[in-house]
Amino acid sequence: MSVTEPAPVAPPPAHAGILRRQSLRESAARTYARSLPIVPVRARGLTIEGADGRRYLDCLSGAGTLALGHNHPVVLEAIRKVLDSGAPLHVLDLATPVKDAFTTELFATLPRQFADNARIQFCGPAGTDAVEAALKLVRSATGRSGLLAFTGAYHGMTAGALEASGGASDVRVTRLPFPQDYRCPFGTGGEGGAALAARWTEHLLDDRKGGVPTPAGMIVEPVQGEGGVNPAPDAWLRSMRRITADRSIPLVVDEVQTGVGRTGAFWAVEHSGIVPDVMVLSKAIGGSLPLAVIVYRAELDLWQPGAHAGTFRGNQLAMAAGAATLAYVRENQLADRAAVLGARMLARLTELRAHHRAIGDVRGRGLMIGLELVDPESAPLPAEAGDPDPAPPPDPALALAVQQECLRRGLIVELGGRHGAVVRLLPPLTLTDEQASAVVDRLADALAAAERLPHRRATAGSII
Repeated sequence: MSVTEPAPVAPPPAHAGILRRQSLRESAARTYARSLPIVPVRARGLTIEGADGRRYLDCLSGAGTLALGHNHPVVLEAIRKVLDSGAPLHVLDLATPVKDAFTTELFATLPRQFADNARIQFCGPAGTDAVEAALKLVRSATGRSGLLAFTGAYHGMTAGALEASGGASDVRVTRLPFPQDYRCPFGTGGEGGAALAARWTEHLLDDRKGGVPTPAGMIVEPVQGEGGVNPAPDAWLRSMRRITADRSIPLVVDEVQTGVGRTGAFWAVEHSGIVPDVMVLSKAIGGSLPLAVIVYRAELDLWQPGAHAGTFRGNQLAMAAGAATLAYVRENQLADRAAVLGARMLARLTELRAHHRAIGDVRGRGLMIGLELVDPESAPLPAEAGDPDPAPPPDPALALAVQQECLRRGLIVELGGRHGAVVRLLPPLTLTDEQASAVVDRLADALAAAERLPHRRATAGSII
């Protein structure tokens, strides 16, 4: 080689080219790809392997979709069985043995008092379409149009679902306070704050001059996920059930992310013992494939044929994978396992809080866990009346830095909350004790590293 010739340059790794082409071709609306610049090529259980050869512990789990983790054997076998059978893969809403088996298994897991008088509507494959169906159903059944929803809610990205979510504006929705301990809207927290929230709801509905006519329904998440992992107090949920039942207002419970054992019960409504009028189900019910349904009281089944239709209501592979997942979670008591392991992880993270002032709060239910990160050096947020200890302001820059430090350590986590300052953990229900310890250890190490970054605000803000 001549001394004047340039030295050979190694070609960029294949995954770098894939990421570059994605950034050039895909919409600016992409989300996870911005904060998680990896190219998954193989996955099993908790673990993802990227095209760069690195391995990651996945505590995002498809935003809660992967109850059994990636490529669980029972899921793969169910899919192969359908493929090998020669069964049609596209059937609109026709009856099939696969659909019948899925519906039977799903009804077997639902609270008995609810399932015994229920109907199921298969929707388009996304949870947001099931939310749309639920809202259309209660409006059709009641002849009313208004809706009750809650601050901090997230129900999807289509028009009606966004209308019921916390960031909406100019809508037909009355927004009610969702009880929180850490940032209680009434400045009290605990049972007192939840009781005030319930009292406000009841007063508003009964106030003839309150400007809120009797609505078509109320929609609520048993645990607000995107809203920052805020579990609804059981007593408060029972109050919502009583308030709506007394006024003939259908209660819609959005279990898209909380269902299939995630919170330590098969369905999160079981913690409070309430029986809703409508349940919105998606994510984990498809066993990693797209599937969404609503299940509701038979008395509400008043709409006309085709009132809510969709070409992809009959996803046979998803129904097979979903039935296998539901059965596996039920037979192996994975909801109980999530309750035990989740409590253990929450305890360890609470201990971690004692050594990190930036951890403002640790909360969650089962394997749906969140850490709210705050800036302890800044002035607390203005105190509400009677609030003796106002919380410091949230620190979304630190949360983003923690997410990136987690990724460097091979841990995938998501962010949520009103300001993006809540680090969220949604590991699969098949998580082992050793894996749970590894997750907490890596998160703790990432938090310590992020706190040491001298210019973390500028660094976090520059990440795309």
